[in-house]
Amino acid sequence: MRDYSLHTLSNGIRVVVNRVTSTKIVHCGIMLDIGSRDETPANQGIAHFWEHMAFKGTRKRKAFHILNRLESLGGELNAFTDKEKILFYASLRDDYFERAVELLSDITFHSIFPTPQINRERSVILEEMAMYHDDPEGSLQDEFDKLIFGSHPLGMNILGTEKTVRSFHRSDFQHFVREHLDTTRLVFTVVGNVTLEKVVRLAEKYMGAVPRLTNKKKRKPFSVYRPNEITLRRTVKQARCAMGRTAFSVSDPRRGTFYLLTNILGGGGLNSRLNLSLREKYGFVYSIGAHFVPFTDTGLFVISFGTEPSQLNRSISLVREELRKLRDGKLGVRQLSSAKEQIMGQVAMAEESNISFMMMMGRSLLDLGRIPPLEEIFSRIRETSAEDLRDMSTEMFDESQLSYLRMEPNQPTAS
Repeated sequence: MRDYSLHTLSNGIRVVVNRVTSTKIVHCGIMLDIGSRDETPANQGIAHFWEHMAFKGTRKRKAFHILNRLESLGGELNAFTDKEKILFYASLRDDYFERAVELLSDITFHSIFPTPQINRERSVILEEMAMYHDDPEGSLQDEFDKLIFGSHPLGMNILGTEKTVRSFHRSDFQHFVREHLDTTRLVFTVVGNVTLEKVVRLAEKYMGAVPRLTNKKKRKPFSVYRPNEITLRRTVKQARCAMGRTAFSVSDPRRGTFYLLTNILGGGGLNSRLNLSLREKYGFVYSIGAHFVPFTDTGLFVISFGTEPSQLNRSISLVREELRKLRDGKLGVRQLSSAKEQIMGQVAMAEESNISFMMMMGRSLLDLGRIPPLEEIFSRIRETSAEDLRDMSTEMFDESQLSYLRMEPNQPTAS
């Protein structure tokens, strides 16, 4: 089990540290409880655009100096935006840890959004959007989000639309940051051979002067899910399918049981039921997976795969058959024990990654207010019974509650 230390600055910023004495690399990041679901249709994509613009100029640095600051030392500076979080993070030798703290603070709190850089980055993001549109897997997930969540912000594309991306000006970024930044909903998370005392000292030095910021904006909850089906025609060779429904929130006590069930059905292991059926037995797919993504008030369950167009309906039938087996049957003692050991091993291996653990600490503190120890997670897995899994399957794999998105090749035009 990994230990961690926690400290809160006077402005509400939380600092969490996991000290690892066996490494020379430190991973650190500033995670904000802001994401694409905090946008409106009019400013869709601005959180992701802000993530890009953080690297394009601050009060004391131009873009080149930001990008060169850690890279010249062999380090890495990066960021991502998802539905509920933005993370600015860095990895480098711990000799230069202070440089990373100062730079992350600078790009998070002191970006100036220079207009020439906005115009330049606008073109970059439009190219990014075109790239994802041409990627069947990426566009499949985006379209499925829209199918499940509809006009709710969770259904909006993280990248935005061409119209919104073209519309943003400097004042839009300044307003969005001012309206959403909350120092009490911000975590500085660190994993490496650095002490809590050193991290706190540097956090105070570079973030302590940031004024305490709070915002009272409430996220629009998602409440009404209606199953739906849609078929899209695209210029693709494979047919693709995403099927699923809403699921449990990050704080729901049933979340662990559903993780285990999802892993049995279509997790990363080659022995998942979907992989053994559709790939190993029938050879219909190269890969197939089931995923569960929890949010603060709801969640998303999705099964996705690609196959030859002539095999699409048969593949969907095989997936339904695996869902039926889990609804109607009960895992035997040996099957259940093996499934538990598998997911506990996967969780333990994931925790071995220092950069993943750094991100997990920040997300857990923002979503749960705590970091669950590994043994607590294992205990919940061990307590799950075969009856729990069957009952969960009956509820979550009810065919009348599943939505389907098919992406099929364009029909050939008559000559």
